[in-house]
Amino acid sequence: MSESIAVKAHQLYKAFGRRPNEMVRKLASGASRADVANLGTAAVIDASFEVKQGEIFVVMGLSGSGKSTLIRMLNGLLEATSGTVTVGGTQITGIPPKQLREVRRRNVSMVFQHFALLPHRTVLDNAAYGLEVQGFSLDERRERAMAVVERVGLSGWEDKFPSQLSGGMQQRVGLARALASDTDILLMDEAFSALDPLIRREMQEQLVELQAELGKTIIFITHDLNEAMFLGDRIAVMRDGRIVQVGTPDDILTDPANDYVAQFVQDVDRARVLTASGVMEPAKSVVSASAGPRAALRVMRDLQTSAAFVVGNGRKLVGVVRDKDVMRQVKAGERDLTAAVRTEVATVDGDAHLTDLFELSVESELPVAVLDDKQRLLGVIPRVTLLAALGNVSSNTGEVAVVEPPATISMEIITETLRATAGAEDDLVGSSEGGAR
Repeated sequence: MSESIAVKAHQLYKAFGRRPNEMVRKLASGASRADVANLGTAAVIDASFEVKQGEIFVVMGLSGSGKSTLIRMLNGLLEATSGTVTVGGTQITGIPPKQLREVRRRNVSMVFQHFALLPHRTVLDNAAYGLEVQGFSLDERRERAMAVVERVGLSGWEDKFPSQLSGGMQQRVGLARALASDTDILLMDEAFSALDPLIRREMQEQLVELQAELGKTIIFITHDLNEAMFLGDRIAVMRDGRIVQVGTPDDILTDPANDYVAQFVQDVDRARVLTASGVMEPAKSVVSASAGPRAALRVMRDLQTSAAFVVGNGRKLVGVVRDKDVMRQVKAGERDLTAAVRTEVATVDGDAHLTDLFELSVESELPVAVLDDKQRLLGVIPRVTLLAALGNVSSNTGEVAVVEPPATISMEIITETLRATAGAEDDLVGSSEGGAR
């Protein structure tokens, strides 16, 4: 993901009423939304943020928080009362209408909650509409639109009309229309909220896949916390017209800015939000593949563990060794550790969500190893750390955590994990203070 800025909002205000400029002056001086209610409605108050090129930036809030008003200011559908919006390096607040329309055609597409399809046009012609507005020839726009229709899973439906499609398929057409325009930025206002839960999840997953493939910058509006946590690289939480926190899903879940955000996220499915890299612990019991059995045994003795990870050059994971196997090598006078290395190690990448770790953790008596894309050892996740993360407690507190399992994880899995935890120590997280975990 590039660090260049695709969209920048600076001190944005939007006030509806008889004296909007007076409302802004009072709000900027510290007045609350309620203080200026007699003058009108303060929809957006002092909103500032930057959206990086290639990220999914989610604006989340309850009804009336100002999020839909905010997104309409980002493409000029609503004129800001005060403040500036910059799109791709061009400030769009205060520019002439003709120039603004050109920015919309070339830089920004929008996907609406209620599809906004043209009922008398086929799927293909709806998808090609933006290209028609841009002046492409009939053959070219149909060719480009067809490629996008296939990409969103509507191949074979291109000659159907919107009335012949399900809600999920209609939303795919809306997405195809936005993608066919080939703008760098997509604005999506509650785009999936009208869909059934299963179709909604399918659309969310497809959006993430398309974004990874195409590298679009997406600003997504939602009131659904789990949707925000699943989609967002970063999330802006709005309340009463103000942005109260901007951060990654992990940041917002584990370090809420205030009581409002904390209450907002208290019921989130943590297993689908927290990632392996966010909860892993350092792997202290580690030996080099070039070390001998005596060196490996010394590491395990010093850390009071019964196993150690074995790494090669660049900390690339080779496997694990057990104390009993290494002890036999020492007694036999062997100098090469290789023969004792076991390669059956439960591993995940750092982006894996905790919901994907339960089966691995249950089936492995050792901690799950977290690797990067070059198979280098980043850290480990013992069972107790996994359970503590779900219960939002530290695995080092010494207290027993009562964890309410997310609905998506079976009670049998949780029970089996707890039994396994009680029956085996997670040996590969060594403690410099003594004692195996």
